[in-house]
Amino acid sequence: MRRTLLLFPACGLFLCLTGCGTTTQIVRPITVAKSGRTTGLTCSTVDAMNRATSVAYTTNCDGTGTQFTVNYTNQVSVVGGDFSSAGDSGSLIVTQNNANPLALLYADSSTDTVGNPVSDVLSFFAFHGNPVNFAGAARTAPVIGCTLPGPQAAMAARLAVQRVTPSATALAPATAVRDKHAAELLAYPEVQAVGLGASYDNPSEAAILLFVMKGQSRSNLPPEVAGVPTRIIEAEQFPQHGLLSQEESAALEQSAPPPQLVYPISDLEVARAKVAHAAHVDEWMKMSGVQGVGITSSIDSPGEAALIIFLIQGVPHPAIPPVIDRLRTRVRESTRFRAGLDGSGRNRACSVSDGTRKALLRAQPNHTTANH
Repeated sequence: MRRTLLLFPACGLFLCLTGCGTTTQIVRPITVAKSGRTTGLTCSTVDAMNRATSVAYTTNCDGTGTQFTVNYTNQVSVVGGDFSSAGDSGSLIVTQNNANPLALLYADSSTDTVGNPVSDVLSFFAFHGNPVNFAGAARTAPVIGCTLPGPQAAMAARLAVQRVTPSATALAPATAVRDKHAAELLAYPEVQAVGLGASYDNPSEAAILLFVMKGQSRSNLPPEVAGVPTRIIEAEQFPQHGLLSQEESAALEQSAPPPQLVYPISDLEVARAKVAHAAHVDEWMKMSGVQGVGITSSIDSPGEAALIIFLIQGVPHPAIPPVIDRLRTRVRESTRFRAGLDGSGRNRACSVSDGTRKALLRAQPNHTTANH
């Protein structure tokens, strides 16, 4: 039997922005929307592609019973802990520009939501002899609700990057490294000043700030210096030059545009990130405190790709290096990703049968169980 759902044209997690069909394309993350039972219409942006993730389940739908985790690959990650909530599972995540299906929502944390690509859902039904397709004419109209003031303001809040100040403990070694390498950093022709501040890719770390002129040809600026990450700050003109203190750096940074949570990156950067991701994803998913690994853009260096590592709050984890295989890393820490209800929903509790649970675990070879 062939079942009919909704229209689904081919699409990826990134859209071509400029240079389409040429050797190098610029791609940007997709803006998305969903309408869920609990949170209604919410709008946001995909922040990671090729995401491997670990999701916690319980044997009872109200969050009680035995807890077990299942690992998934190639998932869609959406910015915002309030993009979804308990009871929104099964909502269709669609593209904002034309409301075409992208993924099915099934888990979230305090910072992000996870969806299963619709292409995988279609493949599942086809593999089991129940192929489905999507009916209806191709859509070109955007999700109009996301253009309204309320959803727009909520989306802006989800995508805002909070300015942080590095701790004295993190700043001391970064200062020593910066001072030792100041001359070679100032020798780069586009670097106008070298300062100190926080890393936005890893907010718990200090960074060496490289103030560069916007539009000037970029040489091979280092992503890290002796284990300390660098952060690139672009502006039309900087009133100060040379070596800057932390206070001078903070003041000079105000002359630059505020940082963004997600930046456009080239397809060459995506390809470079995919190589590093494929080489290290299994290794990192086995480490304590790690619940996801994906590909995203760097906040510290706009235009560069980054390997994003999702950590569980309060769980010890290994030190995250600023660079892996010459690719910047980015850290996103949150509560555990969970699927289903959490006991606060209005739905009556249900239970997962042993057969269903075992089938779910068999579908994903990497899983663990724990008492809840």
